[in-house]
Amino acid sequence: MRAKDLLGRNGEALAADFLENQGMRIVDRNWRCADGEIDIVALEGDTLVVAEVKTRRSLDYGHPFEAVGAAKLARLHRLASSWCRAHQLNAPRRRVDVVSVIDSGVGHPQLEHLRGVV
Repeated sequence: MRAKDLLGRNGEALAADFLENQGMRIVDRNWRCADGEIDIVALEGDTLVVAEVKTRRSLDYGHPFEAVGAAKLARLHRLASSWCRAHQLNAPRRRVDVVSVIDSGVGHPQLEHLRGVV
């Protein structure tokens, strides 16, 4: 596995643990369809949360949140609808979150969580 892919996979695992510690229940990870992939699908109460995880080793190329623009957010909202259809789940309350993971390999990774990104 390439180092970049391993970094991303580790970041997603850290993010899933973080979200669970925040009280969310992870219901799916790395769900794929023809339109793309959702990193993490979780439930927080009666709200379906689609979480995009961006992992970097440093801020040299900008903050991970900067990598999630309008087109990516629109795709994540469409993917949330697709996930609900595929799982026959009516989730009238949905939101998209973004989790940033900075893991330099030294010390503890830093995680930040943006809730309800529009």
